[in-house]
Amino acid sequence: MINIKVRNFYYLIAGVLAILLAVTHAWNGQSAVLPMLDIRAMSKDTQTVFTYVWHIITAENLVFGIAFIFMSFQSEQSKTLFAAWMIAAILIVRLIVILGVTAMFDVSALTNTFIDSIAIVIYVALIILGTTIKKKQSSG
Repeated sequence: MINIKVRNFYYLIAGVLAILLAVTHAWNGQSAVLPMLDIRAMSKDTQTVFTYVWHIITAENLVFGIAFIFMSFQSEQSKTLFAAWMIAAILIVRLIVILGVTAMFDVSALTNTFIDSIAIVIYVALIILGTTIKKKQSSG
């Protein structure tokens, strides 16, 4: 009998959240953002670049989600630390870029980034909490 046991619920929740973020990002892109690119003044090359950059974020979120779900079942959590911290760093840099670019172009638009910013902060917090699991288990 196969014994599959969740070893890190923080990673499991982070993985599910990342997959939900991927789905909502793709859905928002397809339904709201990307259709606005069909503007005559914008070149096809610009439309193409914008579309694939949008979908890179969707794909990253999906890959991160799958990785965290697999990592949540890993019996030796120390083997997952580097990947977890690397993904957390990527997400922090992503947030800095979102806020920095938004502030550079239109400071008043920073309020529009509130929901995305909160989602990334919660996501990173779950990852960081997940990295502390081994320490808590070994001290008990």
